[in-house]
Amino acid sequence: MSQSRILVGMPLLRRASVAIILALLFGLLALSSPTSAADGDPIKVVASSSILADWVSNVTGDSADVTSIVPAGGDAHTFDPDPATVASIADADIIFAIGSGFEPWLADMIEASGTEAAYVEVTRDMTLLGADHEDEENHDEDEGDPHIWGDVSNAISSVELIGTALAEVDPDNADTYRANAEAYIEQLKELDGAIREQVATIPEANRKLVTSHDTFAYYAKAYGFDIIGTALGSSSSESGDPSAKEITTLVEDIQEADVPAIFAENVVNPSLMQSIADEAGVELAPTLYTDALGEEGSDGSSYIGMMTYNTNTIVSALGDS
Repeated sequence: MSQSRILVGMPLLRRASVAIILALLFGLLALSSPTSAADGDPIKVVASSSILADWVSNVTGDSADVTSIVPAGGDAHTFDPDPATVASIADADIIFAIGSGFEPWLADMIEASGTEAAYVEVTRDMTLLGADHEDEENHDEDEGDPHIWGDVSNAISSVELIGTALAEVDPDNADTYRANAEAYIEQLKELDGAIREQVATIPEANRKLVTSHDTFAYYAKAYGFDIIGTALGSSSSESGDPSAKEITTLVEDIQEADVPAIFAENVVNPSLMQSIADEAGVELAPTLYTDALGEEGSDGSSYIGMMTYNTNTIVSALGDS
């Protein structure tokens, strides 16, 4: 199968260093890594991150081997690949990514591996928040917010695309993928309704979010919240620490908006948010799951679990006490 166009655009020095390292690693791995699944074996599917891998696994069921490049609890913004990661790319049959700049390291990994896997970005046909769509030939980190999973309707669209792509790569199991996708979409529709019911219990004046980085825009728009600010002031957790002036401004915004609680995230050290909460005189709520699922056995170990836990936590922190 032919490989689709790969998006690029990371800083030159980072791209060059990653490409050199991965090229050397791949030279050692390629001799032992098959390029496609053997006849009769489950296809090998790679997803860039744990949230996406959970969507894919719900569609594949037992009909494919699914690997997540960035593990549960890992931060896709700051991820560094290793030899095992290159191997998983090299022998994949299909690779799923969020796209739109969420995985700035992925293009070099794919190029270095020489894989012939199909490549699918789930954001490829979405209208992204903050995007400038005058030129839609490429998506990159300047064209929109990639944190699409905050709105469950985007998860539904992604699952539909995943089911279609898997059916094309593995037609023998096409009926299974379509049936699994339909069943999972029904669960996601129930999740969306449950979130709306829960949020409706929060007084409108309290529906205000302050988080570590800008990852809740889709959640806020879909479910009726205002984002007062973020500690890092960016959609990437890779941003440097804010200046004293930026922290002071955020604290003032929190106090002026009468925000009852602010939220840390599982992919970012919570110490900064604790300091901001202390200075603003508000509660630091329990940590939310944002750019990655939680570890196995945690409340956020699945996408549905993550969204349910986050909503329950937000309702508890912002609702009437």
